[in-house]
Amino acid sequence: MTAAVTAMITAVVGVLGTLLAPVFAQRLTTRQRTEEARLAGEQRKFEERRAQYTAMNRASRQFHTLLKDALHRIRDGVYTEQERTQLEEARLDHRDRYAEAQMIVPERILQASRDLNRVLAAGDATVKRLDRGRAREREDVERALEDLKAADPLLGRMRELMRRDLGVTD
Repeated sequence: MTAAVTAMITAVVGVLGTLLAPVFAQRLTTRQRTEEARLAGEQRKFEERRAQYTAMNRASRQFHTLLKDALHRIRDGVYTEQERTQLEEARLDHRDRYAEAQMIVPERILQASRDLNRVLAAGDATVKRLDRGRAREREDVERALEDLKAADPLLGRMRELMRRDLGVTD
């Protein structure tokens, strides 16, 4: 009887193994696909954030550079419509990159961008007033250039926060 019971148990286990193997394989495959999808989603979000940071950094630096250039050209009396157009395009690009970032990047990055934007917006307003001959009292190119230097550490801080968020360490 022991041999018969052992044979019966072996047969039942064999049949159950044969029947359940596809179920276990399916569960394992589903788990692996779920994990792969999760990892792919994380990678996609990382790439979106990195692309957004690159665009924000580039647009902010371009706007800053063109503001300084505009001030120098106003001072030298050679500020043209082409430079005005370039500066306006840079301002709009800077604004658009910030608007896009609002749904993707962490608040600390947005705050760094807002801090920088205060300086850049003030510089932009000054450039426009100087260009139109409507400078405020004690407002001139040299003072505007000096005020615009406040953007340098803010650009650095924003870049540092972005790099840290992406896991870039020195």
